[in-house]
Formats: sequence, structure tokens, C-alpha cells
Amino acid sequence: MIHVGDEPDRSGRLAIVAGSGRLPQDVAEAAARTGENPLIIVLAGEATASFAEFDRVELDIGDFAGLITALRQRHVDRVVLSGGVHSRPLFRHIRPTGRNLLQVPWVIKTLIRGGDDTVLRMVIRLIESNGFKVIAAQEIVPDLVSEKGPMTRLKPTKAHAADMKSACQAALALGHLDIGQGAVSVGGRVVALEGPEGTDAMLRRVRDLRDNGRISQRRKGVLIKLCKPGQDERADLPTIGPSTVINAQAAGLAGIALEAGRSFVLEQADTIDRAEQAGLFIVGIDPTDYRLIGTDEAG
Repeated sequence: MIHVGDEPDRSGRLAIVAGSGRLPQDVAEAAARTGENPLIIVLAGEATASFAEFDRVELDIGDFAGLITALRQRHVDRVVLSGGVHSRPLFRHIRPTGRNLLQVPWVIKTLIRGGDDTVLRMVIRLIESNGFKVIAAQEIVPDLVSEKGPMTRLKPTKAHAADMKSACQAALALGHLDIGQGAVSVGGRVVALEGPEGTDAMLRRVRDLRDNGRISQRRKGVLIKLCKPGQDERADLPTIGPSTVINAQAAGLAGIALEAGRSFVLEQADTIDRAEQAGLFIVGIDPTDYRLIGTDEAG
């Protein structure tokens, strides 16, 4: 019989905590191709894939005791956090382990006051305090990580420099506050910052602003997505996919720039193809080196 509090059996099995979006499925499939037998922890009400072909356990987002029990019973020693989480657990739904019972006040305080990165750091700390190692999704799917330079045939030019620079500065400032990872600049002016609603909702807001005449119809603009300064890279890297391109086009933007080596491009072939058909560029950048932003050498 396995009790909560026992040390895990280190047989090397991988668990994937699956939220929304395509990334958890990509991580699971990539792990299986390397010979892993991943356990999928399906977050109820969040995960959008079925994972029918994998060993899976569905848990409520606040059921930490259930998570640790499942990891121990299935001999897991490594955990990947992947996918989006749109809600936080109600306090009455939080189920701690015996080991973490005294940390409940800290958990509640973090859920109330903390931004996404703060909350994810808390989750990582809680998992690792029970003897498991949290690893980054990019260790499993390195081919999905953006590279430096243009990913599309269409490249940013010097005309986009002001938008890319101002959006980078805004995104970094936003990240310092642990609010979001994205910003949109049009004509050198920041017009939208990403909040808890996410990138696609921000882009729809930009579209509405443009439709209502609050943003220039002539100047296109750029979406920037960056890691938050000091972000724990084991969870919630900036991510784009086909829906990002669709919404960027609808918002009238010229392109998308994301942090090279620290962001994901999901469904890459489809994402890049859609961008090229829409006349948008996608480029991986170093946000600390403005000499490369918007120059012909960077794209």
C-alpha cells in the first residue's frame, strides 16, 4: 500500500500535467517516440486533448494530494508542466498532502496576490518538496523552440524597428509586474498589453480598436511575446500557433516577434504557412540587443 508521504519509487517515469492547447499533446507524443511511457495528468476543465492513447488520470486543479498520490502509485520521478490554465482553484477545492498542510496559508495568499509566474513557481516548489523533479517542456520538444532570425520568407525591415523596440520595452516592463508576456505596438506607440485574458483576446481588442478608428488604419504594427524577466522557464514559455497568426492578421499587424530560444511555435508548418499566406512575418529575436531588432540583418 502506498501512502502520501512515502518517497517516490525512482524508476524514471515521466508525468505530463496537461492544461489547454496543443503543447501537452506534442510533449506526450514526443516523449512516447523516445521510449517513455508518460503518465498524463489531465486537468479537469482545462485540458483540450483527450489523451486516449496514454495512461491518464483526471484531477481537479486544486487536488494536490491526488496529484502526488498518482505520481507515487505510477512510479513517476519527473514532471512536466504544459499547456494553459485559465482558472485558479477555489479555496474549498484545495486538497493538500499531509506534508504540505502547513503551507496552505501561503498557497492561498499566493493564489490571491501572485501573478502567473509566481503561482507556477509555487506549484513547482510544492511538487519538488514531495521528491519529484520538475523539468522543462523544451527538454522534450526542443524542435518547437523558436530560433533566432526570420522563420518566414517575409522578413521584418527597418520600417518595423520602432514598433519592435517599443513593444519589447513594454513587454519587459509588463513581465516585471508578472502580468503578461505580450505587447502590440503600432506606429511606434504601444496600443495593447497582454493581461490574464491571453494573447488572442488582446489581439481581438486591437482589432476592435482599429475598427473603431482608435488605431491608424495605415500603420500595421507588431506583436511581441517575451519571457518575463527572471521567469522560471520550466513552465509557461511564450507560445504562438495558428490562432495567433489568424488574430494578428485580423488585427491588421505586419508580423510577430518572439524571444529566440525561449518560446514555442506550435504546429510550426501550419503556423508559418498561414503567416506567409497572410503576408505576416514571424521572427525570433534577442530582446536585449536592439541593434538586431528591425534591421535588414535581423530580417
